[in-house]
Amino acid sequence: MLKKLLLAVVASGFALGACAADEGGAANANAEQLVRKAVKSLSAQVEIDSVTPARLPGFYQVIASGHLVYVSADGKYMLNGDLIDLGSKSNLSEAAWAGFRKAELAKVPAAQRIVFAPANPKYTVTVFTDVNCGYCRALHEHIAEFNKEGIAVEYLAWPREGVTTTAGNETPTYKEMVSVWCAADRKAAFTAAKEGKAPKPASCANPVKDQFDLGLKLGVNGTPTIIGSDGMVLGGYVPPDKLLKMVQKTAASGG
Repeated sequence: MLKKLLLAVVASGFALGACAADEGGAANANAEQLVRKAVKSLSAQVEIDSVTPARLPGFYQVIASGHLVYVSADGKYMLNGDLIDLGSKSNLSEAAWAGFRKAELAKVPAAQRIVFAPANPKYTVTVFTDVNCGYCRALHEHIAEFNKEGIAVEYLAWPREGVTTTAGNETPTYKEMVSVWCAADRKAAFTAAKEGKAPKPASCANPVKDQFDLGLKLGVNGTPTIIGSDGMVLGGYVPPDKLLKMVQKTAASGG
């Protein structure tokens, strides 16, 4: 939703909204409120998760509905793109996203994840996955190799079809993933589903919808999406040798 609105705003060249512009002379104490009003003027359905002062003078960093943008303190202008610190040659937007993802993922209880881990893991990655996507299945084929390299893989559900159809019915993939998460042996049901064996239909209190919504909140737009312990996105399908180098680099940098 927000992405479409952002594109529309950029294409038209419009400011964010007259209401926000009229309040442009407000005191700095009201800047965050102005920024929130400006973003909400795009659509009442936009969910704002974070508003913080940006390193770019006169702007606030806003994370909303799976997107990160920069909005001027007077609510009149919005920038959609990466903010680069030329001095340190670092991507400030990427770092902000990573910190946000790390904090949000830390809130997911271990009991709600499907975890494949060695006895004493050296590294941990979180993977938003779909039981039916080809690359997700290819990734899971290497699960023993990941574990052998000391990498724990913690899966979260992200049915690519979404939770419901336009008619309001539950999607087939969502139903399958609920059945997996509700199985007596979730790991066995998960692996079987990755091999193309439909799980036995089951229902229970489950986190599949919440995890799908979390993925949207964190900017996930496809599966698999691998996220490192520092909150950085490491890619989609990544073979064991390459993923090992990535997580070793993360660990070396203190992530």
